[in-house]
Amino acid sequence: MQTSLKLIIQIPCLNEAQNIAQTVQVLPREIPGINELEYLVIDDGSTDDTSQVAHQSGVHHVITLPHHVGLATAFTIGLETSLGLGADIIVNTDADNQYNAEDIPQLIEPILSGRADIVIGDRGVGSLELFSPAKRILQRFGSWIIGQASSLDTPDATSGFRAFTRTAALRTLVMNDYSYTLETLIQAGARNMAVEYVPVRTNEQVRPSRLMRGIPDYLAHSSTIILRAYTMYRPLRVFTIISLIFLLAGLIGSGRFLYFFAIGQGAGHVQSLILSAVMLIVGFQIFLIGLVADLIGFNRKVLEEVLYRLRRQELDK
Repeated sequence: MQTSLKLIIQIPCLNEAQNIAQTVQVLPREIPGINELEYLVIDDGSTDDTSQVAHQSGVHHVITLPHHVGLATAFTIGLETSLGLGADIIVNTDADNQYNAEDIPQLIEPILSGRADIVIGDRGVGSLELFSPAKRILQRFGSWIIGQASSLDTPDATSGFRAFTRTAALRTLVMNDYSYTLETLIQAGARNMAVEYVPVRTNEQVRPSRLMRGIPDYLAHSSTIILRAYTMYRPLRVFTIISLIFLLAGLIGSGRFLYFFAIGQGAGHVQSLILSAVMLIVGFQIFLIGLVADLIGFNRKVLEEVLYRLRRQELDK
């Protein structure tokens, strides 16, 4: 059993010179069960003095990206860097001090106890006062959708206050450049990782969300991410559902034609028979595409396992 544990708290940020010092100031200096504690700031191409302020605030590691790459990419760079620095546990938090840093010990407790691979802070989005009523409904509905897609209990799918074990971080791959929160949950569910939620507190909002520029924009991006990630990890299920829709429509049309044919009125419904045949053929072809996609998905799993082993081997040298 490992006796020495290193925790790195990573903070992706963009133009947070006014907030990063306060965020770092309230971070814990020591946590029971943790032997080494370090902070990492990923400056996502800020045009202000975010990096300089972070250095002055006592951050151990600051990565300054030459240009803006997006939250998801900055998050991934943070994971890679933390792993390279020898982190056993990685906590991700926001630069605007949205999450109460005093809850970090509670956030990592399920990992220290060996119960979870990923732990997510549950803000209680259904009753969070800083959210408008419309946003509360949207957050609850979105969390339910992610729960169905990931087969996980997800009371707060968009929370960025998260903790990862070293193994979970090594296996985490983010394919989009918008947000990591939704895709990583679907990914964790597909890989049967142990994901646990713990209640966390939030601080007063200091600025509007930069990720959610409006409900239509957020819905468009989130829907695309969910559909792409779910299709990637559950291809046969997705294509089978679509296939069944076409097959059912074709069978209904065929049954309708047979009914009229049986009562001697089939000659006037040949067009519906042709359409039904087309629907059946399309449905069968979609199912075949699903089988091919499932085989490709299996190959992807093999490649991801190879990548995981290579990354682990490289980082453990």
